[in-house]
Amino acid sequence: MQSFLLLLPDFALIALGVALRRFAGLGDGFWPGAERLVYFVLFPALLFHALARVSIDLTVMGPLFAVGLLTMAGGLVLGFLGRPLLGPGAMSFASRVQCAYRFNTYIGIAVAGKFAGAAGVATMGALCGAMVPFANMAAVTLLARHGQGRLGRELARNPLIIATVAGMAFNLSGAQLPAPVVPFLQRLADAAVTLGLLAVGAALRVGHSEEGGRLGAAYLCAVKLLALPALAWGLASVFGLTGIAFAVAVIFAALPTASSAYILAMRMGGDGPGVAWLISATTVAAAVTLTAWLTLLGSTA
Repeated sequence: MQSFLLLLPDFALIALGVALRRFAGLGDGFWPGAERLVYFVLFPALLFHALARVSIDLTVMGPLFAVGLLTMAGGLVLGFLGRPLLGPGAMSFASRVQCAYRFNTYIGIAVAGKFAGAAGVATMGALCGAMVPFANMAAVTLLARHGQGRLGRELARNPLIIATVAGMAFNLSGAQLPAPVVPFLQRLADAAVTLGLLAVGAALRVGHSEEGGRLGAAYLCAVKLLALPALAWGLASVFGLTGIAFAVAVIFAALPTASSAYILAMRMGGDGPGVAWLISATTVAAAVTLTAWLTLLGSTA
């Protein structure tokens, strides 16, 4: 019950996003602009702010990054193993397999903050920021291979990668953010989490997955929400992670699929509707599975 109450405010924002889209007159004309604002301005500001200010202890962050990267790699491998269940279309598969390893940073930072306070936010922000380039490179590589996109161009202009590289470079330079800039970036970061969760709710779709069938969709959901957190738990133990780092590694792996997977699939001519359905399914199911993983983490703390 305590874990459920911990997640309730964040999933309430997601539910509010659903209600605003359906009943408040904020329909298809409003949310695409809101999503672009989050994706190109607010979320990059959040990543830069987190990475520019966090104390990067390589003795902890190095193993944590390794666990995150290996967990995503495991999701990609498991996604490929399920290809016979996902239909014959190469572009459809390249679009949907993202949902086996990509992660919703908005939910991750919100949940980590509830679980471990400011340290949880900083640790999750650093982990997500470090993993964003790898997640995007894997997704863009597959979509560019089967579609018309160009890998180098897509990576070079991706705002999440730009913000991650800039934030880490600023941190490693030893420079300090000017005093007036810190609250400015903090307000953008706060807005990114709130509006990001509302946009997640507004993007939810009901119905069923067509190409690839329900079995393939259920397989990807099980990989993302059950297999990957279990894998991260084992890897975190092997790498000697403890405390907040251990919890963040498991929470990171248990996150539903990122809404940016849909944006990328649409931009590169992929299977947008199929990805949208999987994002919705993993987000709704995560209300249950994340509660379970947080309960397990709490019992072992």
